[in-house]
Amino acid sequence: MKRISPFLFLFFFSATNAFSQRSDAINMASTVFHLYPDSMVTKGSVRPANWNYEIGVTMMGIWGLWEKTKDSAYIKYVKKIVDHFVTTDGDIRTYDLTDYNADHILTGRLILRLYDAYKDPKYKKAADLLRKQIDWQPRNRAGGFWHKLKYPAQMWLDGLYMIEPYYAEYTKRFGPLEAYADIVHEFVLMEQKARDTKTGLLYHGWDESRQQFWANKETGLSQSFWSRAMGWYHIALVEVLDAMHPNHPERKKMLDILNRLTISITDFQDRNSGVWWQVTDKAGAPKNYLESSSSAMFVYALARSVNKGYISAAFKPAVQKGYAGLLREFVVKDGEGFTHFTKAVAVGGLGGSPNRNGSYDYYMSEPIRSDDLKAIGPFMLAALEMEMLNAKK
Repeated sequence: MKRISPFLFLFFFSATNAFSQRSDAINMASTVFHLYPDSMVTKGSVRPANWNYEIGVTMMGIWGLWEKTKDSAYIKYVKKIVDHFVTTDGDIRTYDLTDYNADHILTGRLILRLYDAYKDPKYKKAADLLRKQIDWQPRNRAGGFWHKLKYPAQMWLDGLYMIEPYYAEYTKRFGPLEAYADIVHEFVLMEQKARDTKTGLLYHGWDESRQQFWANKETGLSQSFWSRAMGWYHIALVEVLDAMHPNHPERKKMLDILNRLTISITDFQDRNSGVWWQVTDKAGAPKNYLESSSSAMFVYALARSVNKGYISAAFKPAVQKGYAGLLREFVVKDGEGFTHFTKAVAVGGLGGSPNRNGSYDYYMSEPIRSDDLKAIGPFMLAALEMEMLNAKK
């Protein structure tokens, strides 16, 4: 049995006293602290910690607990993890702007929050560095951001979560307010190009050039509906709305997209388990499985949408069923009492190697793991939103 550090002991003590009964989010955070006491790497990896989106989405869950409890253990943990990368002069270790990688923007949201909390100028400098990448990020002819420099002309659903919430939150703090129109355009463009008119679901990627081996030569679209890709897009919609002024003229477009997506996502919710399948529209197909990261993302986005009034409260039963499914299908406890979140697909992408062709068989070929950072961050956020949802009359 691993010895619990004094820092973790204080965390367990303070967190337990924050609630009369420890919440699911706190239980999951305890596991994060236990697994990553010093810095954060992908579980099972021997590589040093790198600036990446997996850290960002996990720390968003921890930050949500800080906002909920005001327990200083949470903000200190986020600061410790982020300060592993942000130098005193505002550079970001392991980050290279010239990669023009959308995945490297997301974690900047924690930099913005730490700047709000501590007013340390190093955080503003680091935030400005990431904002500079957005200014220079390559775009296709329709104005959509490339996912990465090495993925020319390609937009992925994932990329809208990686860039747009940060872009919106930076704009809210520092302007210019005209940038909101650019942000909204990314969502409108992605829906126009990737939405299937029959199901309302969105394909994982769109290649404007139609040159990629995974792309349909007529539409430029990939061939499958991958749940986690839609999960990223779904929560990006909600979190950009959070950063927009309620009277902003572009806001209605975002709400319309969110409501259309909500109907489609809940239509494909598994009626027995309450959660979602790895390939969204292939329930019960050979090798397909109920997948945890996407299910947590959908529950979080739906619950927050109801809590914020972005969608009808009529969706509350579907959200509650989804959350009950998360607990039943994916949450387990080990012999030491730690919570684990299981059955998350490790990765999913397009191109880069011969088998990443966007086919059903490709999405079935990627490994499955427990306590994946891309799953436990959304699970903590879902748990926090459900506490608020269930507290409402």
